[in-house]
Amino acid sequence: ALSYESKKPEKIRFSFVREYGIMKKTQRWLHMKRLSIGILAHVDAGKTTLSEGMLYLSGALKKLGRVDHGSAFLDNFALERERGITIFSKQAVLPLEGAELMLLDTPGHVDFSSEMERTLQVLDYAILVVSGCDGVQGHTETLWRLLAQYQIPTLLFVNKMDLSPRSREDLLTELQTRLGEGFVDFGGDPEALYEEAATASEEALTEYLETGALSDAALSALIGQRVVFPCWFGSALKLTGVDEFLAGLARYAPRRDYPPQFGAKVYKISRDPQGARLTWMKITGGSLRIKTLLSGADRRGEPWEEKAEQLRVYSGARFRPLEEAEAGTVCAVTGLTRTYPGQGLGSEAASAPPELEAALNYQLLLPEGTDPHTALDKLRLLEEEDPMLHILWNERLQQIHVRLMGQVQLEILRRLIARRFAMEADFGPGGILYKETIAAPAVGIGHYEPLRHYAEVHLLLEPLPRGSGLRFASACSEDELDGHWQRLILTHLAEKAHLGVLTGSPITDMRLTLTAGRAHIKHTEGGDFRQATYRAVRQGLMGARSVLLEPWYDFRLELPGENLGRAMTDIQQMGGRFEPPESLGDTALLTGRAPVSGLGEYWRTLAAYTRGRGRLSCTMGGCEE
Repeated sequence: ALSYESKKPEKIRFSFVREYGIMKKTQRWLHMKRLSIGILAHVDAGKTTLSEGMLYLSGALKKLGRVDHGSAFLDNFALERERGITIFSKQAVLPLEGAELMLLDTPGHVDFSSEMERTLQVLDYAILVVSGCDGVQGHTETLWRLLAQYQIPTLLFVNKMDLSPRSREDLLTELQTRLGEGFVDFGGDPEALYEEAATASEEALTEYLETGALSDAALSALIGQRVVFPCWFGSALKLTGVDEFLAGLARYAPRRDYPPQFGAKVYKISRDPQGARLTWMKITGGSLRIKTLLSGADRRGEPWEEKAEQLRVYSGARFRPLEEAEAGTVCAVTGLTRTYPGQGLGSEAASAPPELEAALNYQLLLPEGTDPHTALDKLRLLEEEDPMLHILWNERLQQIHVRLMGQVQLEILRRLIARRFAMEADFGPGGILYKETIAAPAVGIGHYEPLRHYAEVHLLLEPLPRGSGLRFASACSEDELDGHWQRLILTHLAEKAHLGVLTGSPITDMRLTLTAGRAHIKHTEGGDFRQATYRAVRQGLMGARSVLLEPWYDFRLELPGENLGRAMTDIQQMGGRFEPPESLGDTALLTGRAPVSGLGEYWRTLAAYTRGRGRLSCTMGGCEE
């Protein structure tokens, strides 16, 4: 069976391997490279359809499913099949000749961008799907910026070419204009491919001038350095060009080298149908065996030590158990109760806070007679799975508030609460999620001294550039305050959302530095520093000049030329700004920035005065005063 000659020998080989359960031995025989590859796209670009085609042609699926028929292999959640969109990231094993790829399908809708961004933390490579009909969209630019930020080598598949009125050359030109240099057509003439890729580095140019071609190793190196971005063109629905894309993936994706010491990055928390908590992680060094004792610290900085009970490698809704997960494996681990997305285990460091944030705040309306504290405990499970929700309890108003990206996420969350907890919740009117910062440095002192308790904390509060978030540091000598007390104070600074004094909105874009502190040798306990730290932050904010910030969108607006004047007037009235408009034949293009408060529901107005011919795409653009 292994030597059988046919048009798809790799399909027969891997079917045989799976059937007889000798994958591990065969992996050694083939010297397999194990890579995690994420697939990303703007909504409706055909991302899940491409995943389906890749799995089918590689032999991982016996039957080809379709998103519009509700039969897609990776969209196995009921709400995903109903809506025809990906809501949660999924994993599937993609067997190729000489490689085992972990394919991670991510949501394409902007409302579920946080789920997509968490997946970026564990990717070796990314596949960016672009619709040949729509070209580069606003969310595509956001994805490209994130891929550059995380330094992930990227391959592109331009989909729906059977429906596109535009040529490969036009689409390549748009990619280079909107996203930058380095896009090369890998599905066309090899001579043109070598000539274009050779300009990316001196070494490649030298090899090309000497040999008239470039080796696979040279092209792989250029892709890994993010100076060349290979492009293939086709139709995922009709499987046109998908086999060439798979061949290119196996040929040009280079092997990763991992350190010998154990490390792992947690990127997702979920629960299986039986309610078992799953910690999804990528092994980034060494290996992990079942029953291994893992240790770390939770979000509050408190240490834990728990056993990895099971290791599971999922493909869609099914999984196979592992005795040992080697470096490069993406798996789900049971038995861990205090992990969180972005956490590093072993030698792996924790991830930076996510780039994308929610801009809207909604009050959760509970059914009559429901105890809010009981509901809050249930909702904490959803927050654990998606930290961007930020389930907040307002003690003064006795209300639960949730932060969301948009209306689609709101509807999905309503359905999810009903399905998971049998609770018909609703949402009040959405509000803009404002933030606060300070205009100049300020000092805050917190003192806590009831009977038999004592703690004192001195903080320096300094403003940072927009988009910096909160940063914490210590400039206090250990001669003045022991190191373990200082670490505890920094933990208390990071463990909660501190509220400003203007509107009670969360603070951001500040550095909080511990400058001094005092403890009593007998009467100080850990909780004393929590109170003193909170008071120091509050006192510093009260003495500072506070600034109110609001979220802004970066927008891209395409509409008929005769409606351009109306759109420019509307953007100016809502306080936004825009670049000089561009003409695209009968259509005008307007790009710029505007407050979420004005642009959030503008799509309804746009649809009315353009009779449905206008298209608005928005991406989060940070905050401004």
